[in-house]
Amino acid sequence: MTTRRMVQRFVAGAVGMAALALLLVVGAGSAAADGNAGAVYTQSNAASGNVVYVYNRAADGTLTPAGMVATGGMGTGASLGSQGAVTLSEDKRLLFVVNAGSNDVSVFRVRPNGITLVDRMYSGGMMPVSVASRGSLLFVLNAGGDGNISGFRVGWNDHILPLDNSTRPLSQKGNTGAAQIAFNREGDTLIVTEKATNKIDTYPVAGWGVLSGPMVHPSAGTTPFGFDVGKRGALIVSDAFGGAANASALSAYRVTRDSFDVVTAVAPTTQTAACWVAVTGDGKYAFTTNAGSDSISSYAIGNDDSLTLLAARAGEPGPGSHPTDMALSNNSQYLYVLNAFTHTMSGFSVGADGSLTPVTQMPNMPEASVGLAAR
Repeated sequence: MTTRRMVQRFVAGAVGMAALALLLVVGAGSAAADGNAGAVYTQSNAASGNVVYVYNRAADGTLTPAGMVATGGMGTGASLGSQGAVTLSEDKRLLFVVNAGSNDVSVFRVRPNGITLVDRMYSGGMMPVSVASRGSLLFVLNAGGDGNISGFRVGWNDHILPLDNSTRPLSQKGNTGAAQIAFNREGDTLIVTEKATNKIDTYPVAGWGVLSGPMVHPSAGTTPFGFDVGKRGALIVSDAFGGAANASALSAYRVTRDSFDVVTAVAPTTQTAACWVAVTGDGKYAFTTNAGSDSISSYAIGNDDSLTLLAARAGEPGPGSHPTDMALSNNSQYLYVLNAFTHTMSGFSVGADGSLTPVTQMPNMPEASVGLAAR
């Protein structure tokens, strides 16, 4: 074991003990979480020391603060311009959090009454902004420096280990505006969006996480930002169009190891700066936050993966809210949204027709908070 790795283990262990002590206090104050339907997680992204904030979710979608746990790393104190900075594993058993200010990733074990820090690992590059998880594989998107993606395997006792020869470049060296990394539906291809180059990169994934690529594709719209993958495999990407007034849109694609096809080139929101995307678990509806117009737009996803705008302003987090990250709860019953300018979090119930109804508003969110995950 290298000296660097030993130091990281030591730091992670020390912080983990402190985190566990804090969780014991939090659990006692939250009635053991027996009545909780789930939880919502975000990070402070504080440059002085990053922290995960935990909110218990009741069956009616309302939230209750349930404490905070240090990641052991540092944030940047400013927006990361990304989606996926806080990510749950497929089985909701682990929570992954990027520490963009210290170039590492923290791993937490999710428990009924809180989370426990179990590991922290160098991200394989500079300024990690997004994480993709599939089975035992974990890939990190590093937006700083030359930019790259780097792979890891979740091993014994939920510790993460670097994968040999798993670091791959982006479409070019330097500022690509890398925004998000995630797997396609089949799990055999990684997808990365680049805001500054108007490119979408794909990386075929072979056995044991061996990568090839990137295969670089032009985006249908301008400034491809956040995305989500639907039940039938549709890749739904937000197009911020550089923040131009009322110009943002969503685009839909089909992505496999060997193909990249545009289904809907540009479906306008008629709003400003669409950046983050969430698709319901049944694959029927997509939502995007329009940071520049303080709104959430809703779309229907057709059987052919095409997009149809349902409501330009399906949800309104409030004047001056600047909504950013989004996350859907289990069964897509509730949609939660971070509001960067008002430092709040809004919650909406999701109707069978894709409509949104406000159910909660959480004040006093961390000023630089980024990333959102829910269960």
